[in-house]
Amino acid sequence: MSSRVSQAAAKSPDPYELERLAEELVARELAGSSYAPRTTASTELPIYVPLSHDNPHLTAEVFNVEEFLLSRSHTSLQDLRSELRDYLTSLKEELVLLINDDYEAFISLSTDLRGEGSRLEKLKLPLDDLRKRISESRAGLQATQDSIQETLDTRTHLREEKALLHLLLKISESVTRLESLLLISQVTTSPLENHNNNYQFHLPASVGQPIDAKSQGNRAKHLSRVTAEYTQLLYHIEKAKEENCAFVDEIRWRIDRIQSTLTSDLDHVFSAILSSLTDIKAGRVLDLERAKLYVDLTECLRIYDSLHLWRVPEEIMRRDVMQAFIKKTIFPDALAASLSPVLPHTPLPTALSTRTESHGSSLLPRTPYTPFTAFASKQNPFEASHVSGPVHLLDESNDALAKLYNQILRFIERDFGRIMEIAERVSLKAGSTQLQSSIALGNHDLGDAQQASVDGFEIMTNVVWAEIGKAIMDELGTVVFAPGNANEFRKHHSTTQAFIRSLEFLAPSTHSVQNMRSHPIFTAFQRRWQLSVYFQLRWKEIITKLEETLSSRILDPEAPNFTPGHKVFVTAQAADIFTAIDSCWSAEVYIPDLAHRFWKFTLQLLSRYREWLENSLPPAGGSPVKPAANIMNDKTSAIANPPRSSTPGLTPEATIESTAADEILLRQFATALVDIRAMTSQVLQLWREEISMMLPDTSTEDNMAEEVLEVALRTQLEQLSALSTSLYSQATAILSRRCCDALLPVRSIPSQFRAMSNKRLPSEPSYFAPTILRPVRIFFGIGAVGGPGERLKEELLRDVSTNVVESVCQRYIQYLTAMKKTEESLRRLKKGKKSTLSIFGSTTAGKDDGKDEERIRAQMILDVEAFKTEGEALGVDMWSLDSFIVLDQMVRAELVDGDL
Repeated sequence: MSSRVSQAAAKSPDPYELERLAEELVARELAGSSYAPRTTASTELPIYVPLSHDNPHLTAEVFNVEEFLLSRSHTSLQDLRSELRDYLTSLKEELVLLINDDYEAFISLSTDLRGEGSRLEKLKLPLDDLRKRISESRAGLQATQDSIQETLDTRTHLREEKALLHLLLKISESVTRLESLLLISQVTTSPLENHNNNYQFHLPASVGQPIDAKSQGNRAKHLSRVTAEYTQLLYHIEKAKEENCAFVDEIRWRIDRIQSTLTSDLDHVFSAILSSLTDIKAGRVLDLERAKLYVDLTECLRIYDSLHLWRVPEEIMRRDVMQAFIKKTIFPDALAASLSPVLPHTPLPTALSTRTESHGSSLLPRTPYTPFTAFASKQNPFEASHVSGPVHLLDESNDALAKLYNQILRFIERDFGRIMEIAERVSLKAGSTQLQSSIALGNHDLGDAQQASVDGFEIMTNVVWAEIGKAIMDELGTVVFAPGNANEFRKHHSTTQAFIRSLEFLAPSTHSVQNMRSHPIFTAFQRRWQLSVYFQLRWKEIITKLEETLSSRILDPEAPNFTPGHKVFVTAQAADIFTAIDSCWSAEVYIPDLAHRFWKFTLQLLSRYREWLENSLPPAGGSPVKPAANIMNDKTSAIANPPRSSTPGLTPEATIESTAADEILLRQFATALVDIRAMTSQVLQLWREEISMMLPDTSTEDNMAEEVLEVALRTQLEQLSALSTSLYSQATAILSRRCCDALLPVRSIPSQFRAMSNKRLPSEPSYFAPTILRPVRIFFGIGAVGGPGERLKEELLRDVSTNVVESVCQRYIQYLTAMKKTEESLRRLKKGKKSTLSIFGSTTAGKDDGKDEERIRAQMILDVEAFKTEGEALGVDMWSLDSFIVLDQMVRAELVDGDL
């Protein structure tokens, strides 16, 4: 092989293949340049760098042998040893060269330092004295600094003591000033004796006597100044307590006395102002005087708020105003007794006042009255600005409880409406409704009433509702909450809930409404309603009537014991089911708190109706009805292979009993279909118009809850629709079978025309053609009155007619196919007998056979055209049916093939 290559190379003009090698070299260079970043590190040869002073490993502070050897890994150990020896030799040479260059200076170094030791000793002698003098100066400066710092500390302490003394003087002066402002006796008493002393309050009159308006106004402003001074005193006392001053403990009894005097005086003034505003018997107050009283009342409430005594004025209002009204308004026989009207605080003219006092109260202005429904308003009254106006009253016609509630609402609006607004403004302005650090009042209690966890005034909760709710539960609980009579219970519940909503409309803010709903009395009040008992009563009332109707399972409207429905329903059972569902959501029965139970009951009623239908209808397996698709298959063999002994004729396949049974089944199916469709539409309409709006809101972000409820309702209705689908199929099957039975005379058409003496062409359809679809017309009441499916005509006529026509066309095609086979057999038989004809035979027989076939075909065409006309009259698109197209083609073709 090598010899052949060498010979070939010798014969070629380039024996060394230099050109090829050059081309490969160029290609490699190009390839190497394109992949240079990847192959440079791997193909580049190591560069030899000799050892020098610039080597980083030799100039490092700590020589690392491993790193140095790794940097010279391309050098063998013998070469590295030789290289290091060469570098050592070069270093020695450089050192010798350096010594030779500086030899003169090196030699003269020892001679230049001669005599420097004695000079240093001379310099050392004054240093010790200097160090001693510096230490003495430093000690003197430190003593001076300590003395100054001690003086400064003494002054600071004296300043603090002075400030504390000033603070104590302020406290003493403030206490003295407060005692003088409150006219407290200056008799010195011990703290133990203080609890048994009766303080002298700065009151213009004794407790229980009215105070004139001018004195009340001056007294309210005076108490406001006293409160400001007292608040400042408490601040100073808190500062003094941080220093553990015994002086504060010594005057504690005086501070307690000031507090007791201030609160007692404030309570008396507030009670007097409140009595002047609410007590009509004390005399009518003019508008100007009433405005001044409200200003003084605002000042008193502001004082209570600054002292964090929110529960004290609430206790006064509850004791002096609310309890007195509740006692004379809410009592066990309040619903049977006549109520006195609540008179407004409207000042009357002098002349009218005189006439009123002399002639009675017949001329008093009537209290504004506005009926109020039982449903809550969807508008939030607290989002808009408050507009004073008449209170939302209840419809009190023939309702003693509503009259009582209206009496309470008028009283609350008259005596507490303005006060609650003032208290709310005071609380919002002072920021007392938010969490804040309270003023340090010491460990003593500022009032007899316990301070609630919620800051701010809560008049609606603690005064109004607390007394009203408790009085209703204690005095009228046996009447209002009694569940024995469902109608009365529902009336009391709706009236009471409307009353509560009216109270919430009188509340000054949504915060007040929330506190009212979270109050323990409100929770106990709502629990008193025995809603489960009420639901059981309603359930029993509805189910008892309904089960009596559902005990009858007759669906035939012509049956003697059939009970007809009303309006949109055929049966009384369906009507009663829908009436029961509608009654659950009616205003006379429905209670929002029982929405979940009534919703479950609605679904149960729909399920009960479906169960009643399944038990009332005949079972699908046991009925003689067969599906329309199987009608032709069951009789194919009988039609294709008729008995030889039988002759074509009108032999009905259904007896009179089976026809009557089919009529009953059709009436039952139609009745059930009408009621199912009516039930579905009526329930969905009730859901859209009432149920979906009456269900409580369960979600504020989306409508998932409502969608789930609607899906549950539609699932129940779909189960009813599934039952209607089965009924529709069975009714269609019965109609198809009965219409197909009307085609039996088709088989006798050939024999009929051959037996006729009149050989003219037919011009009219057969007698049975108009009767083929008569069962469908009778079922839907077309051309007659009182068809069982007359109310289903608009929805089912087209679909049912299309299915029936499809079945009839298939049966017609089977009859024509069998007829054609029979005619072909007769033609073959006649053709075989032609050879045996006698001399008397004639050719007229063949001509007559051709004319008979033509007449038969013409008659069939007329019959099919009449059938098409009947189908189109029922709304069927005949030319869209493949089976009818095949039927039309068959009747227009020759009855017998021409080659026979």
